[in-house]
Amino acid sequence: MKRLQIKTAQNVNINFALANVGQRLLAFSIDNLLKFAYIYFSIKVFDFTLIQAAFGDDNWTLKAIDILIFLPITFYSLYSEILMDGQTVGKKLMKIKVINIDGFKPSITDYIMRWFLRIIDFNLFILIFVYVASLGLDGREELLWLLFLFGKMLGFLLILSTNKSQRFGDIIANTVVIAIKDEVKFSETILENISNKYIPTYPNVIKLSDNDARIIKETFRNASKFNDYKTLIKLRSKILEVTGITSKHKTDKEFIDAVLKDYNFYTQNM
Repeated sequence: MKRLQIKTAQNVNINFALANVGQRLLAFSIDNLLKFAYIYFSIKVFDFTLIQAAFGDDNWTLKAIDILIFLPITFYSLYSEILMDGQTVGKKLMKIKVINIDGFKPSITDYIMRWFLRIIDFNLFILIFVYVASLGLDGREELLWLLFLFGKMLGFLLILSTNKSQRFGDIIANTVVIAIKDEVKFSETILENISNKYIPTYPNVIKLSDNDARIIKETFRNASKFNDYKTLIKLRSKILEVTGITSKHKTDKEFIDAVLKDYNFYTQNM
């Protein structure tokens, strides 16, 4: 399985397992089954013959109704990934998700870019196919269908051949699709052991993000293990800079440990 290694600002290496083409193909298939199910039930629920009879020859209105009914599947991948933190239903079931190549959550612009470029990844040569088919080349049907199939499979061919398993939309949007681990060691998460009677010291730790807390914990764990006091000083300074808090502890270790516990206290009880 291909892996992506990211070096944080604190020089900590974080490894992500990249989703393979099989996982992505299954997720893609599940999402498309949902789309087809939507189309099927839309046709069953909405009586298009009655709609057509009601509006007669008003083709503009009929087209507008078609667009409104099928709009949800057109933008399905886009709004799903934005609302579900980089996942569609298919990706969620396959335990994979989209992240920025630097390890952060993609921006809305990133999501829009990778969604829009699906036209190249999965629909390349469709116009060429239509053009060639319109020429009426007898006996060349096999060539036409091969061209059509290649256009549909280009995204998956790129996933297989690129170092970071990226389709064209991923490359342009600077995103990758990673596999989410089912089981993660407690020490590798941002969670801390805190008692019910714990009293926090630094309310401003809520200015940190989950990703910040994860990087702080990983860096703190490594620096403490090797007594790397220079890194601890840098880490403390960065926390003070981002949060604007003033340390009330005597040592850097006590301060950073308190920050992590406080972050857990406030995020778990908000």
